[in-house]
Amino acid sequence: MEFKEFGLADGIMEAIEYMGFEKATEIQELAIPLIMQEKDVLGCAQTGTGKTAAFILPVLHQMMKDPKPGIRTLIIVPTRELAKQIEQQIQGFSYFVSIDSQSVYGGGSSEWEVQKKALTGGVEMIVATPGKFIAHLNMGYVNLDTVEHLILDEADRMLDMGFVDDIMSIIAHLPKKRQTLLFSATMPDKIRKLAAAIMHDPQEITLALSKPAEGVLQGAFLVHNHQKIPLIIHLIKDKPDYSSIIVFTSTKTIVSELVRSLKLSGFVAEGMSSDFEQERREEVMQKFKARKIRVLVATDVISRGIDIKDINLIINFDVPKHAEDYVHRVGRTARAETTGVALTLVNEKDMPAFENIERLIERKVLKMALPIFLGEGPEWKGRERSGKRPGRNRPKWGKRPPKRDGNRK
Repeated sequence: MEFKEFGLADGIMEAIEYMGFEKATEIQELAIPLIMQEKDVLGCAQTGTGKTAAFILPVLHQMMKDPKPGIRTLIIVPTRELAKQIEQQIQGFSYFVSIDSQSVYGGGSSEWEVQKKALTGGVEMIVATPGKFIAHLNMGYVNLDTVEHLILDEADRMLDMGFVDDIMSIIAHLPKKRQTLLFSATMPDKIRKLAAAIMHDPQEITLALSKPAEGVLQGAFLVHNHQKIPLIIHLIKDKPDYSSIIVFTSTKTIVSELVRSLKLSGFVAEGMSSDFEQERREEVMQKFKARKIRVLVATDVISRGIDIKDINLIINFDVPKHAEDYVHRVGRTARAETTGVALTLVNEKDMPAFENIERLIERKVLKMALPIFLGEGPEWKGRERSGKRPGRNRPKWGKRPPKRDGNRK
């Protein structure tokens, strides 16, 4: 379906055409008409499906139909990076229309004053992280009586991060009569309970979780914890032509430890986690995008909602807690029909979780042999135990291993 078939306002269509978009994605095709009909929408779609435009475009259209002063749309997101990215997209889509937007997230005193001015000065669209928005709300100068659209993006991530009380506190300040849009990459029971509490007869859209792109060569190493950092150093040294590498870890403490080890080994590496100041995070991200940093070590703060092109290699320092997060991490590489490599380090404790990932993506991930100097790793102890240890013949990176029994379902 082409965008011109939705009947969007002329100014919005002008921006869409200027940005070179013609055909809508599946989530856009399903969600835009419902949102334009002022329905509450509960959408399940992963990062990279175009869901941001799916809610921005129809909401902009509705706001243009009936211009009013005050904050009319409030978008709540889990991270500063996502808030900034969504606000940039709003600026693009509203370039030819008279609607202003502002992102609200953690920062210094100068950012606070800019945000306060926007919240009290008639900006129509606000994109905010829960904690910072609550801080402004508690000061007593934010009027939410004019809000017509509440959008919760990456709702599952926000609940995992413990923001449910903040979200409910914000909603308590909103008008009862409003349109509520909730988008989530997964649909656990806690999301459905939240939807039942804050939405009115929502229309549900669920897109199947996309499997990792065919261009991703996936592999796993069975390791003991003490083997992880030496293995990562070896893997990166083994591929000097890989100029853009992300190492994901589930804990903030590992970020600093791994960055220090990589730098001692001569690599240009930096870390990123939610503990970093916003200015520092933006500086690291810009350097990484500009290829001034070869290895970025990060928590899942950048696994969703951040568009970084041409990533050669993804390494999971540990198995992500949720199987869906594996798809989001791996999805940072092999974008736009390119190729990439995604490797996961699996210790004995994480084997059941990795097997859950294999069931989700409906394939067995190749278990690769450790370099000889590291010694033996643990044996595979999944539910479907083969009893065999991976062979010493490693496949050549960049080429998909041939299909063979035990490799793929």
